[in-house]
Amino acid sequence: MPKRRVSDPENPPLTAADFAQMRPALDVMPPAAAASYRRSRGPQKTPTKRPISLRIDPDVLAAYRATGKGWQARMNATLAAHAPRRVKAARSTATRRARRAS
Repeated sequence: MPKRRVSDPENPPLTAADFAQMRPALDVMPPAAAASYRRSRGPQKTPTKRPISLRIDPDVLAAYRATGKGWQARMNATLAAHAPRRVKAARSTATRRARRAS
């Protein structure tokens, strides 16, 4: 292997020994910082969609995929437009009991 010239003497390239000594960031972070470190996205600003498994005819799937990026959102919009109207959630039993008691 030819010897390379180091362009920055204060920041030399890492060696195999350097990589062997490395540890995950959570192992070396202060406990308070490690506790607040999140591996997931924050809370969503809009209601969360639910992943499902759905069997669709191959020609329908091919037609939506052929429309390009965002085909899943377009499929969702089509399903939402043709779905029965959403019914408001029934009031809880506790709320109904409280109204009857008053």
